[in-house]
Amino acid sequence: MTVPVSAAAWRRAAITVSMLSVATALGALMVFLTQALLAREMGPEAYGLFASSLATVTMIAPLAGFGLTQFHLKAYGVEGWDAHRWLKPSLDFISITTLIAIIAVVAWALIGAPNDGTRFSLLVLTPVILSVLAVNLVSNKHRLENRFGRMALNQMVIPASRLLVAVGLLLVPRLTDRFVALSYGAISLLVALASIPQMRDLFGGKVALQGYGPRTPASRAAVPGVGAVWSEAWAYGVYAALYPVFFQISTILLKYLSGDAQAGIYAIALAVMTAIYLIPATIYQKFLQGKLHRWAAHDKPKFQHVYRKGNIAMFALGLAIAAAMLVIDPWAVPLIFGEKYDRVTAILMVLAICVPIRFLSTSMGSALLTEDNMRFRVYAMALATLAAIAGNVILIPLYRELGAAWATVIAETVLLLGTFYGVRRFTRIQHVDADNGRG
Repeated sequence: MTVPVSAAAWRRAAITVSMLSVATALGALMVFLTQALLAREMGPEAYGLFASSLATVTMIAPLAGFGLTQFHLKAYGVEGWDAHRWLKPSLDFISITTLIAIIAVVAWALIGAPNDGTRFSLLVLTPVILSVLAVNLVSNKHRLENRFGRMALNQMVIPASRLLVAVGLLLVPRLTDRFVALSYGAISLLVALASIPQMRDLFGGKVALQGYGPRTPASRAAVPGVGAVWSEAWAYGVYAALYPVFFQISTILLKYLSGDAQAGIYAIALAVMTAIYLIPATIYQKFLQGKLHRWAAHDKPKFQHVYRKGNIAMFALGLAIAAAMLVIDPWAVPLIFGEKYDRVTAILMVLAICVPIRFLSTSMGSALLTEDNMRFRVYAMALATLAAIAGNVILIPLYRELGAAWATVIAETVLLLGTFYGVRRFTRIQHVDADNGRG
């Protein structure tokens, strides 16, 4: 059954997606320019040290909040205004998980990291944890309020600020490499502090929900505790914690298995892929995610219609972008990054295989973000993360950066296959439950 959608609804959706796409493109461009400037000015070794340190902190950052923002979207999609009851225990949950994340970074910096500048970078980059959490929470508030323009602006603050740091390094040659790490840490701290008023409104229940019906009286349902928040959020948290490991582990292992220079070269290729992967992230995480939770709970035909069309469209778009990479990268990479990074081209030729795979796994995975099926997506990501770690450990000593690239292709393929299996498994469970209900 196809659900009719009014022309006005299509126009609103198209305008919103276009606006988010433009904002995402600007953000991606700023990230790309920042990486290019830093790479050229710092050189492969210094840039590799900084990039691997930032990747380490970014990998640990999702522990703060541990899936809470994703759970909030589910809670509001199912409960509407009654989901305000989760806010107070969520604040306690955030305090605990954020402290754990900060302790993890500081402990690794002081105990496990080499004292070659890595320790300093890790310590001064620790506020990145706070900024990631703050941006996610404030973006969630804007998403629930359908204020996508504000959400886009909120998410562009950090890329714009970091670009200014890269320009500063270009204009003032006497600035040291430590200036970059210190600046990134300061930006993150300022962003977190500036987000406090919005976060205070969020946890105070001052959220102007849009698309959830008229405001209802306060729910008489019992206010859950921190343990209840954990039981609801853990699957989202595990997925959020696994993804940075899955995506960033190549850069970190290259540092420790091959060297800072190799890590810096691979980090450039990964920056390009990050910009490309913002496309499906914009559509599914910034625009559709809250709606998918609501449709899965209250309008299953629309949910299924969007899911089917999305798979076809995203795979076709991924193929087109991969083809463009094969044509553009061989002349664009040396022009932008310089001859010191000529090996980036070969890495991107391999990673282009990942684009249609990632686009399809993102759209397919949208069926596993709703109701109680998130565990299937966690299983797929856990298996893919293990494949990424094993592939890198085996292939980096043999082929260095290209080994890391092929390990990434293997991991992305495992993620797609695992997601496909999870969707099929969940669909079969739904059919069995429906048959039992009719019986």
